[in-house]
Amino acid sequence: MATTEHGSHGPLSGVRVVELAGIGPGPFAAMLLADLGADVVRVDRPGGAGLGIDPAYDLTNRNKRSVLVDLKAEDGAARVLDLVERADILIEGFRPGVAERLGVGPDAALARNPRLVYGRMTGWGQDGPLAERAGHDVAYIALTGTLSMIGKPGEPPTVPANLVGDYAGGSLYLVVGVLAALQHARTPGGRGQVVDAAIVDGASHLAMMIHGMLAAGGWQDRRGSNLLDGGCPFYGTYETADGQYMAVGPLEQRFYEEFGRLLGIGDDAPDRSDIGRWEELRTVVADRFRTRTRAEWTEVFEGSDACVAPVLSLREAPHHPHLAARSTFVEHDGLTQPAPAPRFSATPVSVRRAPARPGADTEAVAADWGVPGIARPPERDAG
Repeated sequence: MATTEHGSHGPLSGVRVVELAGIGPGPFAAMLLADLGADVVRVDRPGGAGLGIDPAYDLTNRNKRSVLVDLKAEDGAARVLDLVERADILIEGFRPGVAERLGVGPDAALARNPRLVYGRMTGWGQDGPLAERAGHDVAYIALTGTLSMIGKPGEPPTVPANLVGDYAGGSLYLVVGVLAALQHARTPGGRGQVVDAAIVDGASHLAMMIHGMLAAGGWQDRRGSNLLDGGCPFYGTYETADGQYMAVGPLEQRFYEEFGRLLGIGDDAPDRSDIGRWEELRTVVADRFRTRTRAEWTEVFEGSDACVAPVLSLREAPHHPHLAARSTFVEHDGLTQPAPAPRFSATPVSVRRAPARPGADTEAVAADWGVPGIARPPERDAG
């Protein structure tokens, strides 16, 4: 693992972002912009709005700065709009209508800054029958059909943490959206606009290839019955002798032949093209993997094109030789964490700052952004 250097700047150096504090996909999107070099100022409210953990460990707030503003105070909205006037992007994750009621909705923000990109992160979107309802990742991906694809046949769908909805379908689409809108705002005659990033939209969009395969008859609309959803015996995971797992994915014939040779099932295995014998083939593969430990199988497949890898835990992953060589994980301020991604040849990115502590940067932001009023203490305490 590498230790990051201070002072590196990414391709978004000079871009100013205001993040209205929330949890989940909004903060992650703002962190990604910060990782890429943007000056992200998180507007925290007295009492906090985080994960319920020590802010020092909330890695989604790395590379950011924080100011404290009570948006419900008499001058709260005005203080935020002073920042908005000097910003390029704003990110908020409230339910529809909340930002408007607080006085920092799109109309008020764009009136102060017509070139502003106003990014809105929600689960259901800004309109539609469910727009006003509460929800979380699992419900969003459930309605899109995405959740129905994950897991074994005859068993409940498997919840993929909150990676598919919150972060893939939410945060990443929000980032693409605000950067595209920023490009437009900076063109001659361009102007600011609202980006409505809904997790249900993004999670549906992620399944584009699957929908094409479904239409073409190449995908069964049931769990664990297809090439890429665990139904295929040469695309999945297998338990080893020590209770660990190996991931297997030799889809192409030439890779599969190498896989079969190294696993030692070459002549005994059923024909992989015979779908009717897939369960028989799965049993043969599973029985072989249970004869050795994960470490032993890792050594067997090392350096091959058999498309096999050990299933590592979160704590194990940073120490894998490939990830260590690429510095895929870094250590900063005593915390091991994923490095910023992707990578840039001319404008390298890095972890520059530890997770922002609520309100710790109020004076510095006031000076840097030229907003002296933002440095006033909040009028109400956390209670």
